[in-house]
Amino acid sequence: MARATWKRPGSPIGKKGPRKANPSYKRRSRQRWSDKDLSKLRQLAKGNTPTGVMSIKLQRPATAIRSKAHREGISLRPTNRSPYNRRAKSAMRR
Repeated sequence: MARATWKRPGSPIGKKGPRKANPSYKRRSRQRWSDKDLSKLRQLAKGNTPTGVMSIKLQRPATAIRSKAHREGISLRPTNRSPYNRRAKSAMRR
């Protein structure tokens, strides 16, 4: 008979190993955003910094950064992206 998933040796479910005690990206979770933090967020967003890197630099969870950027109207979308639909619409109908 097969073992339960959480009892299998390679399964991540039910692991009791050491975890990070105080990860740097969650140190300031649930704290208020200062003006300095907001300006840093704007600067990082303008520089096309990935959200994961922003979370380490601002020491906040990535979800907190995404939600704050959305509330403040800061776009986290990379500006150096090429457009998806480059072909003319008439060429696509052929």
